Amino acid sequence: MLAGMASEISQQVLRTDVAGMPLEWIDYREAVRLYHARQVAYDCGTLLYTVFGGFSAMNGRRSKIDVNSIIATHGTSQSLSRNRDKYVPPLNNRTLFKRDGNLCLYCAMRFPTRDLTRDHITPISQGGRDHWNNVATACRRCNNYKGGRTPEQAAMELIAVPFTPTYAEYIYLKGRRVLTDQMQYLLAHIPRSSPLHARLTDQLFSGEQVVDTHFHD
Repeated sequence: MLAGMASEISQQVLRTDVAGMPLEWIDYREAVRLYHARQVAYDCGTLLYTVFGGFSAMNGRRSKIDVNSIIATHGTSQSLSRNRDKYVPPLNNRTLFKRDGNLCLYCAMRFPTRDLTRDHITPISQGGRDHWNNVATACRRCNNYKGGRTPEQAAMELIAVPFTPTYAEYIYLKGRRVLTDQMQYLLAHIPRSSPLHARLTDQLFSGEQVVDTHFHD
């Protein structure tokens, strides 16, 4: 039996290693399994769910597991710690559009995900590559106008410089609905020089909850 935020049963839990390094998003079932297996070293954030189990034959008490929004599991990710500066996350449209805040980087207008495209700044036909630093979120109109040209050739200007997300930034970008406490935790692992750090800090200080719900398909 599940109690608590019943209407938010899909809310993801942020899992970290014991050193606090963000690792992944998991659902409440996986979180309960980790609690039950005593793999959770500590938790923080807010209480999301209380999951009730059976009654003890010894004392008649009912078991329960409280699931918090952030849980740290035993062990450290030494490989990730050593290689995090070299980590390049996989590129896909959903995380690309979220990196750019659902803004077309040419006309500076915000669009629903369904109206956005992946533009190669230096076109593939001109030797451009399909990587984070050469792609920008573009509305269909701007992408069609630009065609197989570079921004300079099309007399268009980017409003922001594309960047490759760090591991912690990619964890944020993958989150379906990031709660304020989870965002504050992730923000501590995002470089201050990152454009994403500045944007999310502004959202947090403005009291705006950082969620990924406004521009779903």
